[in-house]
Amino acid sequence: MAGELPGFYYDAEKNRYFPTKGPIPGSRRVTTAASSSSAQTPAQVSNSCRRTRVKTSKLLHDRELCGNLIASGKGRCNFYEEFQKAQVSLPVVWKYQGTNQLGDGALERIRMDVQTGEGLTDTDFVLAGGADGSLSIFEVGKVGQGLEYGMKCKADRVWPLLNKSQQECSEVPGHIWRPAQATPRMPSNISRIKLFGKQSPGTEDESSRTQHMLVSTLGCERAGGSLVVINLVELLNFNPNRLVLRRNIYEIATFNCTIWTADCEPDGSRAVIGTNLGAALVDLETGRASWLLRSKSDVLAQQLVHSGNAVLCGLRNGAIVTVDVREKQEAFPARQVRHRMRPSPLDNTLGKSSKQSFKLSGNMNPSHSTKMPSSIASLVSLRFDDQYFLASSMDGTVKLYDQRIIQRGAVQSYEGHVNSHTRMQLGVDPSERFFMSGGEDCNLRIWSIKSGELLFEDKFSKTVPSTVCWRNAERFKGEQDERRSYEYLDAKTYGLGAWIGSREGLFYMHWQV
Repeated sequence: MAGELPGFYYDAEKNRYFPTKGPIPGSRRVTTAASSSSAQTPAQVSNSCRRTRVKTSKLLHDRELCGNLIASGKGRCNFYEEFQKAQVSLPVVWKYQGTNQLGDGALERIRMDVQTGEGLTDTDFVLAGGADGSLSIFEVGKVGQGLEYGMKCKADRVWPLLNKSQQECSEVPGHIWRPAQATPRMPSNISRIKLFGKQSPGTEDESSRTQHMLVSTLGCERAGGSLVVINLVELLNFNPNRLVLRRNIYEIATFNCTIWTADCEPDGSRAVIGTNLGAALVDLETGRASWLLRSKSDVLAQQLVHSGNAVLCGLRNGAIVTVDVREKQEAFPARQVRHRMRPSPLDNTLGKSSKQSFKLSGNMNPSHSTKMPSSIASLVSLRFDDQYFLASSMDGTVKLYDQRIIQRGAVQSYEGHVNSHTRMQLGVDPSERFFMSGGEDCNLRIWSIKSGELLFEDKFSKTVPSTVCWRNAERFKGEQDERRSYEYLDAKTYGLGAWIGSREGLFYMHWQV
């Protein structure tokens, strides 16, 4: 075992020391007072980490005097970052009528060309999966253009509420349109929706990609979980003569187990699923599955890192392991690894359960594993550097990890989240500066990834906001070093918004930029 060197960490795989990067810029250092935070109530914790709201006029005044680096109570700050935080802390939220119980299982948003009576039309769609197995499609913006049948859903402002003497000064979002054609109901609860694009044979143009949707179902007493692939071009080619859209809806595979979550490659070649038996890799062309990870603890959360070489798996026992998906899986079932999760010396959130050992089978690197205090609820790998990922557990803990120094504990913690047993999604904005999540107290919260500040916290839904989908302000540029490259669009012209789903219905959160 290599010795500890101040300022360095040891990588057993590379057999050398590397400089330890400090906490991400803007993060707060752990103090003695922080150790007593566990005795505080959620409301006290929320108030202690809530961002001190700064008026925009004050920020502009300071910039005129000091330039882009302005002074504040926590030191010198970047004006642009502080201005963005001020904007994000003041959203406007709208609820759509007639959408109850339609988006509490999974939520995705896509922008694509659709064939209508007026030709190809660039259109926004929201794809919503219900916990009851329902699959719904909503057209956003150009409501009903080229369509003759369907239901219009009106938006009502729910936060902040206006007094009778106040006038609406923010932009009112348009209605959304639910086409009349019924999509097939899935055999059980929808647990995940993921989008991918298949390249047309003999073409290299990104616009020639055919958009598809991967849907995973949880499973029930009558049947196990399943994977379904849907051709969105066919699904969104609305034709009033078709009563049910069953064409080009393919059941890839069914399993004798529960499918808690799923993810897939951007080109749709492979998918990974998290089940009550472990994690498996599925070929979406043949439906053949091979096990990546065998465990007696359910895999509740999963995320393919953007390099495509590994998958993050979050288990019911609180473990987070990284599994290499490149190695042939037929050879590993006999490789039983007894994995003992030890608490990080820098992380005092783990209890006695962290000392328990458990058996895992798979191509894992123990140095890239960690453990949280409770069952993992959500995992999100960051695109700007896929060594970083966000993780939340079912005791309300939310942390940011760097896989290169994961044994030293989290690089950032986020306070104020409320959870005890619910799988709630973490939603990261396209610029990867902020993320949001619902809580069991029915509040929605937004944090700054960099500083850890709680920017927004309020209740506008009577039920738990369980699904989140940001409006993607990005455009595909091409492949660079075997990774898909994106450019971010100007929020001033494209807009910044997020879709939120709960049993009560669909909500749209919008910011004035």
